Amino acid sequence: MAQPPAPSPLPRIVIVGGGAGGVHLATQLGGRLGRGRGRGRRAEILLIDRDSTHIWKPRLHEVAAGTLDTGQEQLGFIVHAHRHSFRFLPGEMVGLDRQARRVRLGPLRDRAGTEVLGPREVDYDVLVLAVGSRANDFGIPGVREHCHFIDSRNQAEDFNTALRNETIRCLAAEGTATLDIAVVGAGATGVELSAEISTALDLAAGYGFPGLRDRLRLTLIETAPRILGALPERVAEASRRELERQGVTVLTGAQVVSVDAAALHLKDGRNIPAKLKVWAAGVAAPAFLREVGGLESARSGQLVVRPTLQTTRDDRVFAIGDCAYFVPPGQDRPLGATAQVAQQQARHLARAIPALLEGRPLPEFTYHHQGALVALGHYNAFGSLGRLGLLGGGTFIQGRIAQLSYDSLYRRHQLALHGFWRSLLYWASDLLRRASTPPVRLE
Repeated sequence: MAQPPAPSPLPRIVIVGGGAGGVHLATQLGGRLGRGRGRGRRAEILLIDRDSTHIWKPRLHEVAAGTLDTGQEQLGFIVHAHRHSFRFLPGEMVGLDRQARRVRLGPLRDRAGTEVLGPREVDYDVLVLAVGSRANDFGIPGVREHCHFIDSRNQAEDFNTALRNETIRCLAAEGTATLDIAVVGAGATGVELSAEISTALDLAAGYGFPGLRDRLRLTLIETAPRILGALPERVAEASRRELERQGVTVLTGAQVVSVDAAALHLKDGRNIPAKLKVWAAGVAAPAFLREVGGLESARSGQLVVRPTLQTTRDDRVFAIGDCAYFVPPGQDRPLGATAQVAQQQARHLARAIPALLEGRPLPEFTYHHQGALVALGHYNAFGSLGRLGLLGGGTFIQGRIAQLSYDSLYRRHQLALHGFWRSLLYWASDLLRRASTPPVRLE
């Protein structure tokens, strides 16, 4: 597994990135092109990712708060690849040779920095980049040094460790010590993380820590005039009221200009003291993507793609999900960096790539907005249904209906990856685990 795959007589489709879009595409192409032997197998499907497991990115805020067991929810790429007729290769992309059709992989290191695998190159016939995105620090002084990010499972777990350590210090302190946390960026990630931290402390209070939730001082900071700018205003306003009911201080129209170990400093002169700081603002593609292989990129570093999802300068290189910059015809803004977009694009390419291999014209991608949902811990959820919603487009939902709708997004993700019967087993085991284990990480 450590060596680059040997040349194959079959066309090789390389997918870089095992997030919501990449793992969906590998699973579907494996079923369409990778099954069988001899003439029955039409292509070699290869998935490359620096991690050996997949966690659905919309749930990383739960990992960060300690309310999601990653050991139970993660998907191992090696086993999943074996079940779905594709191959997995651990690695991190650092460059691209489009003339030779080769992906360059840098040294793969563990969390301690020890090199596990050296640099390698992998040949491709068709390349799909699905490497996701990260929060954008906008070059603000102190952000990288003093803020946590939750763009990956490792980052989310690191924040959870810091949160538990600070909670222990707060409980051990004399008097009325407080747990001061600031979250910058009031998109879905920042809003849901704020509510999930509150949920985690509420749950922990039930295990012998009375009053713990009352010690939390959490501030959510947003530069824009309102939170959840990508969602309907009614959803945003309802979410703000719920956060404030939970005790979260919500600051809008507030621009962070610098960060140090003790506080965040705003443009208007205010200082927000915080021991723990999370940066969840903005969207930027991984740094290596900017002009990689001479491909066209936007200011955000995302690769510009055509309606076929092919990059503008190479018909054999596609980009999907958060790392793709796609403005639908007739619109003036690119599609958002959401799992909904990535999964629809993956389904599209699962049909389009076989056409490419057969020399047929590629269909154009059409995005169908299916609504927007935000869950605020176990307190409440709000959303707006898309045009295909059962109750009609734009319908506002909240409470239990919205919570069930939000939960169903993850169940549909599992269904697409595992099929009905295996997903049913996962759902049953999840119910059993919830009945037998604490709902929050306590150790």
